[in-house]
Amino acid sequence: MKQIPLIDLKAQYETIRDEVRSAIDDVLENGRYILGPDVKALEEEIAAFCGVKYAVGVANGTDALLLALDAKGIGPGDEVITTPFTFFATAEVVSQLGATPVFVDIDPKTYNIDVSQIKAKINEKTKAIIPVHIFGQPANMDEVVAIANEHDLFVLEDAAQAIGSEYKGRKIGSWGHAATFSFFPTKNLGGYGDGGMVVTNDEELAKKIRILRVHGSNPKYYHSVVGYNSRLDELQAAILRVKLRYLNQWNEARRQKASLYDELLKDTPVVTPYCAENRSHIYHLYIIQATERDDLMKYLKEKGISTGVYYPVPLHQQDVYNYLGYEEGSLPNAEYMAKRTFALPLYAELEDETIHYIADAVKSFYQG
Repeated sequence: MKQIPLIDLKAQYETIRDEVRSAIDDVLENGRYILGPDVKALEEEIAAFCGVKYAVGVANGTDALLLALDAKGIGPGDEVITTPFTFFATAEVVSQLGATPVFVDIDPKTYNIDVSQIKAKINEKTKAIIPVHIFGQPANMDEVVAIANEHDLFVLEDAAQAIGSEYKGRKIGSWGHAATFSFFPTKNLGGYGDGGMVVTNDEELAKKIRILRVHGSNPKYYHSVVGYNSRLDELQAAILRVKLRYLNQWNEARRQKASLYDELLKDTPVVTPYCAENRSHIYHLYIIQATERDDLMKYLKEKGISTGVYYPVPLHQQDVYNYLGYEEGSLPNAEYMAKRTFALPLYAELEDETIHYIADAVKSFYQG
């Protein structure tokens, strides 16, 4: 029986092996391992890719969020509005700075933050909004920005899963005051270890983040603030520069394979991903809904098909946030989806034949 992984990083590596090894050799040959020429070049390339002026490489996607908020002065007594249907890091960084995350329910179709509910959460303590472009589909950014402008709020796009996606023809990362990316290996643009980046058009913000990432020093050994040790690794930057050249191609392949899934699963009880108008979805994950999720996942596993749940517990129901006082049913859409959604295998190298096999397995589950 064939074994189908949720994502096959080795298959991708096989297509770019020689280029990656050459890039790694170049770093080893020049002996510059920390904030070297490849980090600088990648920052410039990512900024150009997103259509912004500045990009700052940091150690990981979580630090990207943390340093961006810190550079903006978010801290104790402040509140930051975000979604509960995301990876923990989105709220974690808010708490690490002493601020309070305020959760807004999600749109049941896109899984993104429901912009119609944001205004009701704004008060004098609110300082920022973090929309998350979940699973690779952009949030409703023009409305988020309009609300933020009306109330003088900082908009930080959590684009960890969405590099290369577009909203109304503009790249994600260019809508908010700043945006963050993760280069975790499983991301659409993933390194071979951790990595992250902040992009912005705000020169002062970029300057502060560059200072924060090197222990708050400027120049070296002279510290104006307490900072972090959070630098994008030179080897990872070299690898990511190779992979960036293929990103649009890989994202388009994901769209085509997602479209095939959509067609093959349209007559089954599962709910396939919804792509909203004016959005370019990059399908970091192909998420479906099933009332019988656990049984279906078990059945697929028996057929050699890997799946994954993203995310089993909404953030407002995590034990660490019990003190916030959210009750069962307070954010019903997020709670509903946490019990029913899961991911099927999807990556650029996934063969159409394999997608047919997976879809047939889903159908056979419902046919008994």
